[in-house]
Amino acid sequence: MLRNQFLSIALFAAITASAASQSAVAQTNAQPTAQDVQQNQKMAQAALQVALLVDQHKVGEVWDGASLIAKQLVTRDAFVRQISADRQALGALLSRSVSGVTYRQSAGGQIPQGSYANVAFATRFANTKQNVRELISFHLDNDHVWRVSGYSLR
Repeated sequence: MLRNQFLSIALFAAITASAASQSAVAQTNAQPTAQDVQQNQKMAQAALQVALLVDQHKVGEVWDGASLIAKQLVTRDAFVRQISADRQALGALLSRSVSGVTYRQSAGGQIPQGSYANVAFATRFANTKQNVRELISFHLDNDHVWRVSGYSLR
């Protein structure tokens, strides 16, 4: 039924674990600036748009606009098939609220080099007894545009 993470986006388990265990230095050592708050709001809004596309069964459109990093890891068909199957198993969306925005810089290795943002939602579905953590990840591409790099449910 519900897997801890989508097979098609296995790379982002490492990003999620790292981001959950360590926030950006600016977020842990100081009060967020107005610019930080605004950036977090923009990332949350972008993630909500991705989630809404998934809700509307437009998973292929999410992949079409995804980062090249994501596209190199999983085919469009596999991405669509896995997310669609897992979301169908959860049932209808009942509620969704942002539970956090984190950022991570990767020097390479298991996670491709670059800047990542992760937006977590506490999401409730008809077929679940408790909230599910819906995570939408973004990569800052070379053209300085944040693009989807992953989608997972836990």
